[in-house]
Amino acid sequence: MKKFWQLWLSAILATFLLAACGTDDAKKDNTPVNGSSQTEDQASEEVAEFPLTLTDAVGNDITLEQAPETIVSMIPSNTEILFALGLNDEIVGVNDWDNYPEEALEKEKIGGMEFNVEKIVSMTPDVVFAHESMLGTGEEGLQQLRDAGINVFVVKNAADFEQTYETIKTIGKATGKTEEAATIIEDMKAKVEEVLAKTAKVENEKRVFIETSDVPEIYAPGKNTFMQQILDMIGAENVVTEEDWVMISPEEIVKQNPDVIIVMYSYVPDIVESVKKRDGFSDITAVKEERVVQVDENLTSRTGPRLALGLEEIAKAIYPEAFGE
Repeated sequence: MKKFWQLWLSAILATFLLAACGTDDAKKDNTPVNGSSQTEDQASEEVAEFPLTLTDAVGNDITLEQAPETIVSMIPSNTEILFALGLNDEIVGVNDWDNYPEEALEKEKIGGMEFNVEKIVSMTPDVVFAHESMLGTGEEGLQQLRDAGINVFVVKNAADFEQTYETIKTIGKATGKTEEAATIIEDMKAKVEEVLAKTAKVENEKRVFIETSDVPEIYAPGKNTFMQQILDMIGAENVVTEEDWVMISPEEIVKQNPDVIIVMYSYVPDIVESVKKRDGFSDITAVKEERVVQVDENLTSRTGPRLALGLEEIAKAIYPEAFGE
């Protein structure tokens, strides 16, 4: 089940396409691809006034008569945003896989990819925050919630940092927490700028391989993925040159000989040592130089307040010297 969940997260990330501009020059001019500080300025100017009508990711207009007092979150990224906005008391239900912050573990569970419609209806939430990634398998259930008279707001898949900021801004507006959302965005942008300033000083670009599942089916992000954007931002080369997410053989990884291997899953015990012991991996530079690093996949797979920390952890794994490590 754990492996299935990791692959499902990979499938979500596979839908994250990069914005058309800014990624190629982000490293050269030390300008974040997320753009200027316009988002937090706008968020601070837009005070949510209720009744409030917002259009969600599928084009539905959702009207909220007042700031919601009971909220159900259907995916971990939404949950992390809601808690960061200070809505602990309002959250009454969360996804089975929600594990951050710790308070999320104490909330009533509503299911995972297959959620319990009847249970959600019984909670009588003022709003349910769903997610665009759920539409393939969960649309029927979401419609049942709508038919029961429940406000279902489908949050858009965030394809980059800028869209993540917009998501936080939108959820902040829907919950009457615009100032809190502006603060979160401002803090995230400050962290991004800090990371880019440090990695801009790196002279030797590293070749990196990132895997999100173990043998026999090793999956890795290629071009046009959120992870590719992160590598571009910090000036690292992705050894995977194919488009989107690909399954790659151990032999191909050996052939590519990456300087750094980043492991982004935790369902295999002692995975770093396991990777090092794969046939032929002893010849890889990353293994020879002890540069096989495990990074918490939730920091980058969940497009929420911790995404900037995910950028920092990836940067530290590749260029520890830039951070004094």
